[in-house]
Amino acid sequence: MATFFIKHITKFSYSNTVIDGANLIRLHPINDDYQKVVSHFISVTKNPLVETYFDFYNNRIGTFLITEPHDELMITSEAEVITTNRLFPDDSVKTSEQWEELKLRKYDADVIDFLKPAVFSGSDDVLDLIQSKNLNETTPYKAALLLCEYVYTNFKYIKGVTNVDSTLDDVWNLKAGVCQDFTNILLQMVRMTGIPARYVSGYICPTDGISRGEGATHAWIEAYIPFYGWLGIDPTNNAIANENHVRLAVGRNYTDCSPVKGVFKRKVESDLFVKVEINTSKQQEATFIPPNTFADSEKGNSYQRNLERIQQQQQQQQQQQQQQ
Repeated sequence: MATFFIKHITKFSYSNTVIDGANLIRLHPINDDYQKVVSHFISVTKNPLVETYFDFYNNRIGTFLITEPHDELMITSEAEVITTNRLFPDDSVKTSEQWEELKLRKYDADVIDFLKPAVFSGSDDVLDLIQSKNLNETTPYKAALLLCEYVYTNFKYIKGVTNVDSTLDDVWNLKAGVCQDFTNILLQMVRMTGIPARYVSGYICPTDGISRGEGATHAWIEAYIPFYGWLGIDPTNNAIANENHVRLAVGRNYTDCSPVKGVFKRKVESDLFVKVEINTSKQQEATFIPPNTFADSEKGNSYQRNLERIQQQQQQQQQQQQQQ
């Protein structure tokens, strides 16, 4: 059992004021037998009413609307969560019975959405891998762990080479990325063996053996293991997700789990700042929040900055003419 105090800051800076910002957030930690939410507070710029509901996958969703003009949006989520260590699956049931159980359950409502893999440039290679390692002749539990180890071993953890719009083909060809990319690849590989797998977003609380993914939201998969249930598997750290993993949402893919998404009116430039701090005690130092990226002019918009540059150039030209 472990207790974590989590502070998650998301800040958008805009080059001019925007209006009618409609936003959806998945920042409420899951509350169940393995993860107890002791307290949770969300604060938002302009203090709008945050309404919540539960989606099809039982994630708690928050929505809010900011109609007033604003040139930045900051969402701060602070939670105290107690996690409980899980027992590993009992792998003593006959292998054939486990695979038969998966076949019998494939149309059940809780797994049917998590079975169909996406086709990508590495699909044939993955099928060859499954056959060469005889993964369908071992238990689903062992098969999922072997695929996790494959991703961990063959993909490099490199920040900045991918983004949220990177495709499976991009990641497969690069053989590199971050936790979301590792998760997306493993998700498809596990599904191709016939094992239901779902995307999980959340946080990782670093230990001596697990460190990749700290400082931001983390991602991993949950594979459905017969006669056990959903087992979290973290390909970024080649580990079973346990008491050091705090879950926010589950879904078919990243789109079902993205922490923050929204729209607003007016065409502007924007910058994003994200910071996640995780502690084992309530005493925390103040978090540095950078100022608005575009606050170098009165309105902070590109037109104003261009106008100021033109005026400076004109002044310089006038000075040069006077010197001549």
